[in-house]
Amino acid sequence: MHLQGSLFDQTDQLRLGPLDGIRRTHLGSGAWIDVLPGWLTGSDALFEQLAAEVPWRAERRQMYDHVVAVPRLLAHYRAGEPLPHPVLTEARDALSAHYADELGEPFTTAGLCYYRDGRDSVAWHGDRIGRGAREDTMVAILSVGTPRDLLLRPAGGGETVRRPLGHGDLIVMGGSCQRTWEHCVPKSNRAVGPRISVQFRPHNVN
Repeated sequence: MHLQGSLFDQTDQLRLGPLDGIRRTHLGSGAWIDVLPGWLTGSDALFEQLAAEVPWRAERRQMYDHVVAVPRLLAHYRAGEPLPHPVLTEARDALSAHYADELGEPFTTAGLCYYRDGRDSVAWHGDRIGRGAREDTMVAILSVGTPRDLLLRPAGGGETVRRPLGHGDLIVMGGSCQRTWEHCVPKSNRAVGPRISVQFRPHNVN
């Protein structure tokens, strides 16, 4: 599938908006999400550049007694490693400044996921490798490309929260969200275009 550009984002000029328009939703059990639609203007142009230039890799993982292909492409940038576009560095710095008092540390790493079509997905999980398993923390996700649903639910089961994200939208999962809630991007039977998510995390949160 090819990316169908947003009618509201017809520009190649990449520009981040202010973060003061972000809106918080308290999920319960100390978890919350902040959402800001269209934080990045020109996001479709960024999608095209990332899709073409990031060194994407396909991974395989053990699943019970089988080794299966991970249903998305991946890239990871460690602390201190240059990000694949200057606007992502700007985004990470803006998020670190905005959440400095609440988070108490900067966002340092970036993970990228490339969902090529509706068959690509990520299963229910929390980012609990590292400090996210025992401490409150934040994971900020900038989405470019065709919107895909991000679903959230309590870790023990319960009502699902749905947020479609793409075309420069931002979501920040904070508080106890990684411990007490799970999130996923489900497969879609509809013909959907590609999406790239960029996940900014503090040190030792995966």
